[in-house]
Amino acid sequence: MKNQERNALDLSRRDFLVGSVGTAVVMGFGAIGATASARAAVASKAFAPTIWFEIDREGAVVVHVAKSEMGQHIGTALARIVADELGADWNRVRIHHVATDPKWGFMVTGGSWSVFHSFEHLSRAGAAGRIALLEAGARLLGEDPKTCEIADGVVSRGGRSVAFGEIVQRGQLDRRFSAEELEQLPIKAPAERRLVGRDTRALDIPAKTNGTAVYGIDVEIDGMVYARPVVPPTRYGNRVQRVDDSASKKVKGYLGYEVLVDPSETCQGWVAVLADSYYAAIKATDAIDVTYEMSPATKVSEAMIQEHGKKLVADRSKGALWVEEGDIEATRESAATILKANYRTATALHVQLEPVNATVEFKDGAWHVHTGNQWQSLTLPTVAKALGVPQEKVIIHHYFLGGGFGRRLYGDYIVPAALTAKAVGKPVKMVFTRPDDALFDQPRSPSVQQFEAFFDQSGKLAGLEHALTSGWPTSAMAPGFMADAAAGDGKVDIFAASGSDHWYTLPSHRVRAIENDLAQKTFLSGWLRSVGPGWIGWGVESFIDEIAHRMGKDPLALRLELLDGQGKNAGKAPESVGGAKRFAKVLRQVAKQADWGRSLPKNEGLGLAVSAGQERTMPTWVACAAHVAVNPDSGAVTVKKVHLAVDAGTIVHPDGALAQLEGSVLWGVSLALHESTELAGGRVAATNLHQYQPVRMRDVPELDIQLVPSDEFPVGLGEPGVIAVAPAIGNAIYDAVGVRLRDLPIRPEAVLAQLRSEAA
Repeated sequence: MKNQERNALDLSRRDFLVGSVGTAVVMGFGAIGATASARAAVASKAFAPTIWFEIDREGAVVVHVAKSEMGQHIGTALARIVADELGADWNRVRIHHVATDPKWGFMVTGGSWSVFHSFEHLSRAGAAGRIALLEAGARLLGEDPKTCEIADGVVSRGGRSVAFGEIVQRGQLDRRFSAEELEQLPIKAPAERRLVGRDTRALDIPAKTNGTAVYGIDVEIDGMVYARPVVPPTRYGNRVQRVDDSASKKVKGYLGYEVLVDPSETCQGWVAVLADSYYAAIKATDAIDVTYEMSPATKVSEAMIQEHGKKLVADRSKGALWVEEGDIEATRESAATILKANYRTATALHVQLEPVNATVEFKDGAWHVHTGNQWQSLTLPTVAKALGVPQEKVIIHHYFLGGGFGRRLYGDYIVPAALTAKAVGKPVKMVFTRPDDALFDQPRSPSVQQFEAFFDQSGKLAGLEHALTSGWPTSAMAPGFMADAAAGDGKVDIFAASGSDHWYTLPSHRVRAIENDLAQKTFLSGWLRSVGPGWIGWGVESFIDEIAHRMGKDPLALRLELLDGQGKNAGKAPESVGGAKRFAKVLRQVAKQADWGRSLPKNEGLGLAVSAGQERTMPTWVACAAHVAVNPDSGAVTVKKVHLAVDAGTIVHPDGALAQLEGSVLWGVSLALHESTELAGGRVAATNLHQYQPVRMRDVPELDIQLVPSDEFPVGLGEPGVIAVAPAIGNAIYDAVGVRLRDLPIRPEAVLAQLRSEAA
């Protein structure tokens, strides 16, 4: 994507420095004068390095991680890249999550970007460190560096060796690499790697299993008070008219309330209830009575947003062109037949295990925020604006996230905590209950897609027109990331359009992306794991199946025919080498896994779908086959088995990759059959897990996930596994009982209604 460079560090004007300082060797980027040595610069602190890793006197390598950990083991993956190139002993490697500081560059964890954006920089930094250590070790051994080897934290030659720790103690490292030199450094060939792609111990799992991991919700600060917010009736436009806390005063520990004044307009007019314990804060908040001037959004429902979306996609004058290839107007006019269908998805929530929370204190002239957050660089300016201070006066300290999935990208939940701390002049820990969290969530917007497939006189597919609409999260929260429309006729939220620019070769293809303005006025549409492709893929891959059946073709055969790797679908280096031909390869692989074409019992079926992951500019090739059984009496769908074939290029951390895929497939099943709520009165109707039900253990299917071996550039794995699952299930239902479902989630009553309609 065009905005990817915003997520990468600008290293172009900084040297890579390796220098001894005190009892350690530090390695990182810094801007220093032409004559200054790395060691002198480090010792005098005359430069501001991004210290990516350091080695202490005992030889322990500490890798500093500017990414958030929310279950994806990203620290392990990034440290593995460094350690492999460095020649470190993995048993001596540690990771350290850093707080916000401009030296770390743009801080964001999301979009499946972390390894993709970090692999090359970390590899070259590790290679530079290896060279510096090899030279220093060779000097200590009295050998030519060219004759020495480095592995497992030791430099060796002819049976003699010196360990990293001794090099730190005696080596006096002083080495610098210009940006140009760094770029030319050779990194290890795949066959030479000893950590990347191999199963080794994860560094960030033990703390989660032995209870030492500290999450944002665990933070305690001396002198702090507890707070719980009163979440207003809708996200926008409500004003507090009156607060009656007479009942709250009967709660032991109740300390009062604050009506928040928010210059950032994130939570204008909110009420925060204070107490000396969280239990008291919950009870006092339940007892308080707040009267609001109601927003017009309180009259909006899910059905109204869906109906508005249906009108938007039907109006060809609406929206901006995201894809425009061939002459779709001529294709439509000359078409012998047209196949048309609308697909929809309902509102979905994040429901991360740890409800959002933040602890804020003013200390030593700065505001310190303790929380788990995914996009510190987006959140920090909003918090600073709310507090009325420059950004450099706000520091967000890293903690483990008890689930993120996109909810913690924009840390709006920090704002009420910060305003409350400012109002009371004390450290404040604000914790949202599960219902508070649900009501303040940034849900995945309801969506509507309209498809029209055009066929010529011979029945051949001549073109596809696609219009899609939803609430646009990027438009609301990060408008600078909006992309230019294909025809220059406006901006498009790439996160609400990706996936429609797929890898099928078509004679003509048009995609029109439209912001659902009613959704936008009603709630804050969020980035939920797999974001746009999570709902766009549902429509695209289901409709491709419809096209195949209309043409009388096998769905596998049609997909392989369209994935020809021609033209723009040929791919390019480094991120999409092979293009659609690699896509076709995983599709053949999954067909083999699932034994595509085999006979199944009555009311059972197999369905296929593919996904190129989060973005076309960082494709992860995924093919999915779902085996389902449909109960014709109840409409209940049982997913018996899900097969997945994945080509994500070089796999840095195989065990972590498999865990990512297993979790994402189950999320895909959950979104396909279970998860949803509706907007009623401008807010989500389901606020807890007795109403909002993710997939249960009893519904977990057998999983068959295979990673296709590849030495290509590593791409992302956080989201791609989610996307193809729902359409594969929908296509399998059609294969089983011949009914086509076009709404997510797929409810038994909808299946039953379709069955009865077909039978009538």
